Amino acid sequence: MATGNEAVDSFYVLPEDCIASVLSFTTPSDACSSSSVSTNFRSAAETDAVWERFLPPQYRSIISRSADSSSLSSSSKKQLYLRLCDHPLLIDDGRKSFWLEKRSGKICYMLSPKDLVIVWMETPCYWRWTSLHDARFAEVAELVSVCWLEIRGKINTCMLSPATLYTAYLVFKVTTGSFGFEDQPVEVAVGVVGSDGHKRKRSVFLDTETGRRQGNQTVPAARRGDGWLEIELGEFFNGGDADDVEVEMSVLEVKGGNWKGGLIVQGFEIRPKIM
Repeated sequence: MATGNEAVDSFYVLPEDCIASVLSFTTPSDACSSSSVSTNFRSAAETDAVWERFLPPQYRSIISRSADSSSLSSSSKKQLYLRLCDHPLLIDDGRKSFWLEKRSGKICYMLSPKDLVIVWMETPCYWRWTSLHDARFAEVAELVSVCWLEIRGKINTCMLSPATLYTAYLVFKVTTGSFGFEDQPVEVAVGVVGSDGHKRKRSVFLDTETGRRQGNQTVPAARRGDGWLEIELGEFFNGGDADDVEVEMSVLEVKGGNWKGGLIVQGFEIRPKIM
């Protein structure tokens, strides 16, 4: 019978394809950490067989919807995985941004303003399209002045990773001359389309100063690493059921009647909740 040390030594000299098979059932971070175990592990951890398992099943069809798809075809599966984690990919004629959460490989999206329903968007005295150097999309939406603020977006659960708790966010900026959001809450909600009773609604403040003054009564907008702000709209669980459903996200301020402006909307972001 082999001793404990002999069993460990035998594990280190397993064929590369056996080690790769084992690593493919772990996580991306585990696979990277295993590279320090031995030369065999380092070699196995680089193989396409391992990283193919970490990529979502539909990654090929998603990539094919990008104008940059040809530049990704020659990458190793590990290079492709890391590329999709660190550099969001524009798809669907630049209307969506797709990437992977690095630790888990879960699917993330940002829906651009062109993929949202923004009431009065095509009326230049209320909204206008603008370009910013730090935005992911060619154009983002800038609020000039409205008294009825209504922004809605939808995503089908089949586009997302199954068995995953997701959080939706509004990604935005406020201009120096923004007005009308002081002490005026905005109603946000997330829920299955057609099930108003199951939508989770709450009030938030898009004015960052008001959010800070409210203290524990509300969650203030958070500053992101890319220089934009984000405010949580709500959560939903994608169980990956056979029947795909549409989830709707909304930002509304239609009751106050006051005029407001100076809001720049980059989009709605949907990403796994980090526990």
